[in-house]
Amino acid sequence: MRTEDLIKALDADAGSKAMPLRSAWWLATAAAAAVAAVVFWLTIGPRLDIMTALHTMRFLSKFVFTIVLAATAFALIRALSTPGASTGKAAAWMIAAPLLVLVAVVLELFVVPEADWGTRLVGTNMMVCMTFIPLIGIGPLAIFLWMLRYGAPTRPALAGAVAGLLAGGLAATFYAAHCFDDSPLFVATWYSIAIAALAALGALGGRLFVRW
Repeated sequence: MRTEDLIKALDADAGSKAMPLRSAWWLATAAAAAVAAVVFWLTIGPRLDIMTALHTMRFLSKFVFTIVLAATAFALIRALSTPGASTGKAAAWMIAAPLLVLVAVVLELFVVPEADWGTRLVGTNMMVCMTFIPLIGIGPLAIFLWMLRYGAPTRPALAGAVAGLLAGGLAATFYAAHCFDDSPLFVATWYSIAIAALAALGALGGRLFVRW
């Protein structure tokens, strides 16, 4: 069978599902957010001074980074789960969140004395960050991997990695409400490592469980 014929067959199979793939992704993401919320509230919950923190730019900027990551990963994974769909534009938008973090880090380096850079980067709860972003994200990742099987991705490992980024962005959004380390240096380092761990796990899951 030619590649073009295989893609058409997979696309027809994806389109024959009881629920349209586009609607299924929205439903799955809502379910993933609910799972993440339950884990977040049952484990760590929001920081005690969150009402005060809401008036600070550093605290709010964390949500900009994580939500942009989740939104761009959502767009890309929907495209990847549909055979023959164009992924170039969605993939290009994936640079948005890293660029925003980079700009914030540069600004931080300008306004914070060099002697404080190391303290801001290490923070006070990096191990909590490294533990709870994956913990909050593992349930959503499982949902997204299952959704990839509902669709028909032709690049399962890549799709799984993007599922991990989506789960990581979602989990990091919840975790940011708890985190007392608001420095972009901290976010760029430890949030990224925790999210990358979910992306790696997603790539492995895609390779093992989302194959055709």
